[in-house]
Amino acid sequence: MLLNFTYDQLPGRVVFGPGKLDQLGAEVQRLGAERALVLCTPEQVGQAEAAAAQLGSRCAGLFPGAVMHVPVEVARAARDEARRLGADCAVAIGGGSTIGLGKAIALESGLPIIAVPTTYAGSEMTPIYGLTEAGIKKTGRDARVLPRVVIYDPLLTLSLPGRIGGPSGINAIAHCVEALYAQDANPIISLLAEDGIRALAGSLPQVMRQPDDVAARSQALYGAWLAGASLGAVGMALHHKLCHTLGGSFNLPHAETHTILLPHAAAYNNAAAPEAMARVARALGCDHAAQGLYDLAASIGAPLALKHIGMPETGLDHAAELAVQNPYYNPCPVTREGVRLLLDNAYHGRRPA
Repeated sequence: MLLNFTYDQLPGRVVFGPGKLDQLGAEVQRLGAERALVLCTPEQVGQAEAAAAQLGSRCAGLFPGAVMHVPVEVARAARDEARRLGADCAVAIGGGSTIGLGKAIALESGLPIIAVPTTYAGSEMTPIYGLTEAGIKKTGRDARVLPRVVIYDPLLTLSLPGRIGGPSGINAIAHCVEALYAQDANPIISLLAEDGIRALAGSLPQVMRQPDDVAARSQALYGAWLAGASLGAVGMALHHKLCHTLGGSFNLPHAETHTILLPHAAAYNNAAAPEAMARVARALGCDHAAQGLYDLAASIGAPLALKHIGMPETGLDHAAELAVQNPYYNPCPVTREGVRLLLDNAYHGRRPA
């Protein structure tokens, strides 16, 4: 096969292993920073305080206000707090919401970010940011938002409830799936993406069965790393467009939305991207990619229908209209009728045919 592609390797430092949070202070010092603002959600103040303790005198303060989809008002408040405290870096400890808030700060101020993910979202490995204003979530890519250091400590995920961790892992798998049929896909990222699916699909059921299995947690974090690296290096397609649309316009939970939509987006693209779907199925250990993704979500007790996570049926037409405006590249042509059917299947939680 004749190869023809462009590959831009993203910069970044990864520190991976149980107990690696202990190295946070050293990593801040390595950046030449003296005053780190620690970011978290209101629910993760305890973990943020543990990070602050590792920083000691290098901790400038805590901002526990991260929320889903990074509303612009929250981003502005965090940036103002960073300025007020004279912070010269930020430590984002948490999932995609907190890391997204760190990116919003970096986008305007240029502050270096250290990400300490506690879920499997993979956002920490991408130069992609998102901000929500007036019910519309807008995304972009900018190298300034890419965290300078990522500390993966599986011990920090031991308290992650299954209802959050399972969908978070499927969210990461979505990054891998779309990387395989991206317009700018390349063989290096496709290797990462397929192995990311394999690592996550193999570890998530064990994490759900035995939450204290550190080895399984490590495999899930490894898969999330590969997923984020895949998403960060190539473009997105219909699945991510739909998730951004539903999240920003209907305030649906991010990971659960990814989990529910992914099998249906894969079914939509199945005939147009046969090689990618074959790799997805191989990584899942099944015969049909879309059905395998649905069955994996079902096996870990994740939600399977949009109606179960707050999506109003009356909003499906509006969502379909939004999704076909300024559409992302997609292997299969994006039509309003096709997207509307996809959303209806996802709303009712039907297993792909």
